[in-house]
Amino acid sequence: MNSGNPMLGENRFRAIANTRGDAAPMTFNGALNKTALLFLILLLGAAWTWADISTAAAPGFSAKMLVGLIGGLILALVTVFKMEWARYTAPAYAFLEGMFLGGLSAYFEAMYPGIVIPAIVLTFGIMVGMLVTYRAGLIPVTQKFRIGVVAATGGIAVFYLIAMGLGFFGIHIPFLFEGGLLGIGFSLFVIVIATLNLILDFDMIDRMSAAGMPRHMEWYGAFALMVTLVWLYMEILRLLAKTRE
Repeated sequence: MNSGNPMLGENRFRAIANTRGDAAPMTFNGALNKTALLFLILLLGAAWTWADISTAAAPGFSAKMLVGLIGGLILALVTVFKMEWARYTAPAYAFLEGMFLGGLSAYFEAMYPGIVIPAIVLTFGIMVGMLVTYRAGLIPVTQKFRIGVVAATGGIAVFYLIAMGLGFFGIHIPFLFEGGLLGIGFSLFVIVIATLNLILDFDMIDRMSAAGMPRHMEWYGAFALMVTLVWLYMEILRLLAKTRE
């Protein structure tokens, strides 16, 4: 079970594989079904905050979005370190993340009318495309591929953290949030890396299934997919906004 995916840990997986709390092992399709359920829960949370932001006279960051953002981050960290809790934490994470994304989407929709639906369609179009590509074996998931994608993902995360830190001192990186060829090119690069992370997620679920993980671990596979899909959607939303500019 050795992998470059930061959500995986060989010793932790061996410990979970030795538990027999479920009558049957997890399956790939079972994880996909739970991903669909998490998406429906996310939509409920999104609808709750969408109405508040979209009807506001001056759309902006709301208290519900803040609760969703911070609560979702906390539950994501808890799920990563306590994978066996995913059956409980993943649905709660989906709802909280939906609260944040609903407000964020309404804000972008107010600024750039008609931007949200294409972002949703592109996100799930990419996911389906990557699923078909993975199942067809068109992209071999080697150890070098895993390490390369994780390294690129980590680099993007560090870059975002540095940009946030500089922002506190009034220093802004123009192409990070603004339009132009450089800004659009950067967003496209990030979207490519996020897309390749979907391949890692599918590979992780496959490897977990092959290792005979308990059925409740399907929730963890679904959680990992949701984390990537949320990231991908936000980056696509940002890219479409840059093209509007």
